[in-house]
This record gives sequence, structure tokens and C-alpha cells, in this order.
Amino acid sequence: MRAIEATVASTAIMMFMIGCGAANAQQITGTSGAPDATTTVDGRYLPNPPPAFGGEIGLSARDSKPYWPPQIVPPKGAPNILLIMTDDAGYGVPSTFGGVVPTPALDRIAQAGLRFTQFHSTALCSPSRAALITGRNHHSVGFGVISEQATGYPGYDSILGLDNASVGEILKGNGYATSWFGKNHNTPSYQYSLAGPYDQWPSGMGFEYFYGFMGGETDQWTPYLFRDHTQIFPWIGKPGYNLTTDMADEAIGYVRNLSVVAPDKPFFLYYVPGGTHAPHHPTQEWIDKFKGKFDMGWNAMRDQIFANQKKLGVIPANTQLTPWPNDLPKWETLDADSKKLFARQAEVYAAYVAYTDNEIGRVIQAVDDLGKLDNTLVIYIEGDNGTSAEGSTVGTPFDLAAIEGINVPVEEQLKYYDIWGSDKTQPHMSVAWSWAFDTPFKWTKQVASHFGGIRQGMAMSWPARIKDAGGIRTQFHHMIDIVPTILEATSVQAPVVVNGVAQKPIEGVSMAYSWDKANANAPSRRTTQYFEMLANRAIYHDGWIASTTPPLAPWLLGLGKMPDVVNGYTWELYNLNEDYSQNNDLAAKMPDKLQEMKELFLVEAAKHNVFPLDNDFLQRVLSPRPSATAGKTAFTYSGEISGLPSGNAPDIVNKSYSVTAEVDVPQGGSDGMLVTQGGRFGGYGLYLLKGRPIFLYNLLGLEKFRWEGEAALTPGKHTILFDFKYDGGGAGKGGTGVLNVDGKEVASQKVAHTVPFLMTIDETFDVGVDTRSGVEDKDYQVPFPFTGTIDKLSVQLN
Repeated sequence: MRAIEATVASTAIMMFMIGCGAANAQQITGTSGAPDATTTVDGRYLPNPPPAFGGEIGLSARDSKPYWPPQIVPPKGAPNILLIMTDDAGYGVPSTFGGVVPTPALDRIAQAGLRFTQFHSTALCSPSRAALITGRNHHSVGFGVISEQATGYPGYDSILGLDNASVGEILKGNGYATSWFGKNHNTPSYQYSLAGPYDQWPSGMGFEYFYGFMGGETDQWTPYLFRDHTQIFPWIGKPGYNLTTDMADEAIGYVRNLSVVAPDKPFFLYYVPGGTHAPHHPTQEWIDKFKGKFDMGWNAMRDQIFANQKKLGVIPANTQLTPWPNDLPKWETLDADSKKLFARQAEVYAAYVAYTDNEIGRVIQAVDDLGKLDNTLVIYIEGDNGTSAEGSTVGTPFDLAAIEGINVPVEEQLKYYDIWGSDKTQPHMSVAWSWAFDTPFKWTKQVASHFGGIRQGMAMSWPARIKDAGGIRTQFHHMIDIVPTILEATSVQAPVVVNGVAQKPIEGVSMAYSWDKANANAPSRRTTQYFEMLANRAIYHDGWIASTTPPLAPWLLGLGKMPDVVNGYTWELYNLNEDYSQNNDLAAKMPDKLQEMKELFLVEAAKHNVFPLDNDFLQRVLSPRPSATAGKTAFTYSGEISGLPSGNAPDIVNKSYSVTAEVDVPQGGSDGMLVTQGGRFGGYGLYLLKGRPIFLYNLLGLEKFRWEGEAALTPGKHTILFDFKYDGGGAGKGGTGVLNVDGKEVASQKVAHTVPFLMTIDETFDVGVDTRSGVEDKDYQVPFPFTGTIDKLSVQLN
């Protein structure tokens, strides 16, 4: 028997060696079969095929020999990886790259390692993140645009695909502890519910632990928060709670606990806080630090940043400051009230930048305190795109309103001056600040054709390996180059098969060649890179870049007339070897060179799923996507249900609808929420207050409409109906709402406007309870459970 088993075992091992090529790459430590034995793996096939049993099995344990499969570990000396990226911050934001906002944590990494002055994003949130964690271009992995605007084409469906394993999956398969803290904007928006599927949640992308929020943004005071797959609700935060600090606390606790239970196990920690995406929510302590710091205005700040950048050497000495755009006002032309408001907006944004950096610094220090920083590769990217222009030209106290094209006048905004940044606001700043924070470049977030939208400050340190402390590197690189850099640092190779699926090639190139001082000025190994977002596009090649001129400013959110995507765009041409900031357009002087570059863009675009080009912003937003509600017009619920994401809820926007609640009121009466979607900054709720039925419609925090019955419901069964007839004729139009109780009209009201596109970003649909924030804080406090019985709750869309 033993001879037969030995033959079977040796045959299995031989097949494993032939099939995986693992024999030469394996590094085995300890006694084979012992509980403490470890092994590296070849890594081309993940998960690693199980090894053959190497012991002996007799009829009893006495004449048998046990064998434990060796634990998989990374190659000897492989570093920990701390990958950090902030949100919506252009090149001129952090002090590390000349900005006026102190970022000591980023400074620390730059002083211990290297600053990269030509590092690029995709111009938008989730596309940059998809490129960052897969090492492939954003269209190649289905993220040509954010998930909320996904369309049914391979480059735009927000489906990463099983053939594009993330760096988390790769490192997990090679023995790393993998975790993700913060923003997850790479799960399709229609898959946020607990029904899954979970293959594109962090756990399905190789991250063993997740603590953070889903989607593009969340309120930092009452976040849309998850631990792994479980939503944390109802949300009743502790006094002074802020997610930015909570996230750092969680990450610090994680690395400390890991160090206790597995001190020798390397970690890959992906840390991506919501800062500084709107809403801008720093604590008051940090806001106070910036009082009066922006009274000089955006033009003077821009000049100061530009001077700082030259002094630091993070832009070439011959760099020119690009001109201020004609459609944004200069500071000296503003009245006193406007200056007061706009300075406050920048104070809160800067406070959020500094606060976020401070909490990142706490995480870095925790790694240092554990004695692990020397052998940790820290990659700190300031911003996943340029500074956001989504706050409108005047800023806003409610960012969802601005996103939907609703501007709040300066005099109305000043009413929120003293609470700007608090839990009573969801603020964003004027576009003029955003443009200035992208110094020395033109344009902002969303614009992939110009460096204002795609140039990011990035620093990288690994004290055990990178010895040119404080060095500057000017090679041209992109988000897709981070994964191959990590793989080279860890001596882990890119797999060819993951979970039985052949993998697409990783499209990035490692940046590790630039680490040594001798190679500080080595030619860039990234020679070509395309850019495209919402049809704005560019192509870089060997020091040249051709860029389309944005036909419409991004802060207009596609609400103007757009040109034909193929032939309606004007192209510009720049020689970056002489013109770092894209200031001198050579298109008219060098038409042949421009044509050559435009043809190269077509080649690269075809290669990476960029087609079809689409600049219809509104149609993307309104485009139907797969979900449990797709095509449905009738919805029925009973009992208590909470936490349904918007993609799995009835969508009442821009249509007629009715909400019917069949309830049983107990003796003594009842109160509580019957059904709600959204919260403090937009949404609706049907509830009983002191027994009286109320339907409350919250128009993005700007205005509230109320239908209320005069009498409390008596004990027993009742039917409450709210019926809304939409006027039609476009988005955000008005309509008439009627509240009925037991077939009798109790309130009627016409409204002039409704929510144009998005009822909410980070709130949920709930029945019988209200989670996170209420639609009317003056009436009730969450979770406001219904104290009667909901026999049936129906929503009909017409």
C-alpha cells in the first residue's frame, strides 16, 4: 500500500512541476510536512494547486506518518506594501509639490524616498482606481467611466472581468495578508445590495478584509459604511465621530493585530480614504487651523504655488504658468460677500486635505512603531484625478445639488458660513479654487486631455531598498505602472491563470528601474499612453502629447450642446520636453506631427476598448443598468427592510408614482417610518408622527414639501396612499402630490421642481425604519422604527 501511495504521490508532484513550472521557483523552509514548514510558489497559476500528500497512511495512525501542507509565503525579504491614494486633489494641492496646504505625511514619504513629477491618473475616480489595482488601462477592465455612468460596452460596463485579477488577488495567492480601507468605487453600482454577487466586492478582488464605503462619495459624519459585506446600520454615530479618523483607527488596529498573530507575515494594505472628495468634512479643529489662510484669493494662491513649485524643483525652471480661463472671474473683481464665502470654501477644503494627510500619517507611524517601516514599500498618491470642478462656479453647501446642475446663490450659501463642513452641510468649493489647485496646468477633474485633470503628485519610499532619499524623478508614468512596480518589489510574477481563467496581460511597466540614483535621469520606460474620458482624449508618445480641446467646461456637467465625438473636436499639440505645462500649442505649426499622433490615438484606443466614444453625459447617467429592479414598475414589501442601495430601489425620479402603505395601528396609536429613500440632503419619507400621516419630499436639502393629515390614525387597519402626477417635459420638472387615507384625500399640493437625476448617492431605501439620516430632522431622530405593523408596502411607477 505504501509503495502504491508513494508512486501516486511522486506522480502528482511531477505533474504539478510540469504543469506549473514551480519546482525551480520554490523556496521551502523548515522540515517538509512539519506544521511550521513554508514554501513560496511559482505564482503563474493561482490559487496554487494543492500539493500531494507527502506522508504515509496505514491502517492505523500508529503505522502512518502525518504531513502538513506547507504554508505559502512570499519570497524571502519581500516588503510590506502600503498603497495610499487620496481623492480629488490636483498637482498643486499638497505642500510636497508646492501647494499651500501642509501635507507632512506625504512630505515624510518624499523625504525618505522619491517624488515623481510626471505621474498620471485617468481624470476620474473609479477608472483611476481600476487601473491602479489591476495594472491595466481603465477601458481594458470595463471602467472607461465611473460605474454610475456605465453603459453596455466592454470598455464601459464597470465589470473588471475574471481575466483581470487585481494586485490584491495576486499578493493573496502568494502569501500576503491583504486588506482594503476606505473608498470602494469599483463594485458595479447595481451590485451594492447584500444579494451580491460578491465577485467584484473587495473580497472577490482578493482583499481578505474590507472596512470602508461603497460608491464615489459618502458623508463622513454618517457614512455609508461596510465591514466586509455587512452594512453598519442603523447609523447612530458617537459624538465627534468622523470616518476619516475611524478609518485610520481601524487600519492601525488591523496592522497591530496582524503583527501579534502573524509577525512575519507581510501585508498589503490598500488605504484610500474619501478625502478630499466632496462632501468636504474635516473636523472643526482642522477648519480652525486655516482661518484667514485663503483671503488672498485664488489668483494670488496660484502665483504662490507656482513659485513654490519652482523653488522645490518639482516643475522645470522654464515652466510657464498657463493662462487663467476667461470664464472664471479673477479674485479682484468679486464683491466682499463673494470673497468671504469663497475663502471659507477653500479653508474647509484645505482643512480636509490636511486632516486626511494627518490620519494617513498616523497609519504610517503605526507601521514604524511596529518596526516594519524600513521594509515597507509605501506608495502615496495625492489624488485619483485633478481637483474637482463639480462644485459649480460658486460652490455649494449641498454637493448633490451642484452635481445635478442646481446653483445656490452666494447670499443663500452665506447662511451656512458658520457650519460649513459640519454634518448640516455637504459642501464643495468654487471651480476657480479647483483650477488654481491644479497649478501650473489647465483644466480640472474629468478632463483627460490636459494635466489639470490627470497629473498627480506621488511619492514612494522603501528605506531598505530606495537609497536616494529626497530624490526627484521625472519619468512619465501612469496608474497602471503601480502593479508591476509592486510585483517587481515583491519578486512575485504576474499570473497567467487565476481561478482557472486565463489572464489578460498587465499593461503597465515597473517603475523600479528609476529607484537608484544612477538611473535618476534614465529614459522613461513608458513611451506611449492614451487618455480618454467622456470623449476628451489625448495621446502621449516619446515626449509629445496631442490633446483635444474640451468643448464644454466640466462644471457644466454636459448640460450644453456637445459636438460630434469623431470629427467635432479640435486638437492641440505640445512638446513636453520644452513645455511641461501644456502652454504652447504647436498644432498649427506642426500639422503632420499632429496627424501622426491622432492616428496613434486610434491605434491605442482600438487596442484598449475605448470605442465607442460617447460625450452624452446625461444619457450615461440615465442609461438603464442591470439590477434587481431593471424593467420593474411594481414593488411590494412587508415588515422591516433596511439598507437597500439606490440601484435596487424603486426609482421615482422624473416620473409619476404612487406609494401605498397598508398598516395596522395598535391600541394607543403608533409612530414611525413606513418607507423612505435618502436623508438629510435629499429624499422622501412616508411616516406617522403623533399618529398623523405625513409625506415629506426633500429637494436636495434646498427645499422641503410636506403633505400632512390633520387627524391621528385610530387603532386598526388603514391604507395610506401618496400619489404623485409628474408634469413631464424633461428632468426635474414639477407635479402634483395627493395624500389619501382610507380612500379620502387629506392633503394636496403642487410642486414646481423635483430632483432632476439622483435622489441620493450614499443613503438607502428603507421600509419600517430609517437608517443613517432622516429626511426631516425636526420631526424625528433615526432609526424611527414603525411601532405598528406594516402588512404591505407598495410602490407603483407610472
